[in-house]
Amino acid sequence: MRPVLHGDLIAAARVLYGVPVPERGAVLGRLMRAAGWADRFRRHHRRAHPVWGDGSLMAAALSEGPPPEPSLEDADYCLCLAQVLQEVAACGGQVREY
Repeated sequence: MRPVLHGDLIAAARVLYGVPVPERGAVLGRLMRAAGWADRFRRHHRRAHPVWGDGSLMAAALSEGPPPEPSLEDADYCLCLAQVLQEVAACGGQVREY
């Protein structure tokens, strides 16, 4: 997976916001794996993956068609953003086995 930037966090949190709470961990894991696979594809083939993009977490998340970004006044969205930050911090930006 490419280095995680601010936009990656926002895109992934938007995806999580659109799914039920019990599914969010699995969805986040799927996004991070897709970003890792896409990054390997990009390095090997010298082009973006046709579905998951350029290997960034943002590209993988945007392939899911996330809802628009809500305000940070939305407590549920803040929890989604915190979940993404926690996972990125826990894995140091590297793809973990889920």
